[in-house]
Amino acid sequence: MALRIAIQGIKGSNHHQVANEYFGNKVELVECLSFDELIHQLMTGYADEAVMAIENSIAGSIIPNYALVYNNNLHIIGEHYLNIHHHLMALAGQKIEDIQEVHSHPMALLQCKEFLRSHAHIKLVESVDTAETAQRIQKNNLKGIAAIAPKVASELYSLEVLASEIQTISNNSTRFIVLSKEDRTTQETAINKASLRFVLDHKRGSLAAVLNVVSDCNLNLTKVQSLPVIERPWKYSFFVDVTFDKYSHYEKAKALLEIMAEEFKVLGEYKNARV
Repeated sequence: MALRIAIQGIKGSNHHQVANEYFGNKVELVECLSFDELIHQLMTGYADEAVMAIENSIAGSIIPNYALVYNNNLHIIGEHYLNIHHHLMALAGQKIEDIQEVHSHPMALLQCKEFLRSHAHIKLVESVDTAETAQRIQKNNLKGIAAIAPKVASELYSLEVLASEIQTISNNSTRFIVLSKEDRTTQETAINKASLRFVLDHKRGSLAAVLNVVSDCNLNLTKVQSLPVIERPWKYSFFVDVTFDKYSHYEKAKALLEIMAEEFKVLGEYKNARV
């Protein structure tokens, strides 16, 4: 039986491509038009696992997703990096001058800012998904409206690409995490990355002390993101990613951080997708 993988978006989206690359083509997609819906499908058991974008090399972190992972007690069991390519597409027979509106996911619009600025006559409209916009243009025969989406969406929904590779920075990459309700047992020899969440006492040098532990235990800090602790004003939680060569080094750091932090949780231990 094929794995049911929840994705944000529909066929032709970047999440769809990641699901295929990570799990292979023989998966059943659970299409979700929001990250909240993605989490719901995973928590109810309708989806076996989920793919979720977490940060982009241009636009930065998708901050609400960190809270979704933690608040729902989900496990990060893997990650995948995807080079992002944005294309402007519309119904065939039109030129850019004919386009009055461009619809796409807010992140895609942000990543194509310079291109869109050079076409000031076009109104920008945020939508829930890149591929869903392409599908809607085809379904409703919408002229004068274009989508920014992956090239595969133009093929799936019979649209014409009006401009290719319109992202502001060519080396544009998004990191996706793979989520499960249950922790997946992975051999220690295969684990060289971990995602952690902790809360520190609000006093001078508390974060510096943690960073010293990370350095002294030969861990490489690849990400640090702070979020407010909603029920405790002016208190912050830290979400960090660390990589390491030896699991024993990580275990030592983890034991120390559990003592130093007011709250400490391992969100996932998995294989680093960036070599």
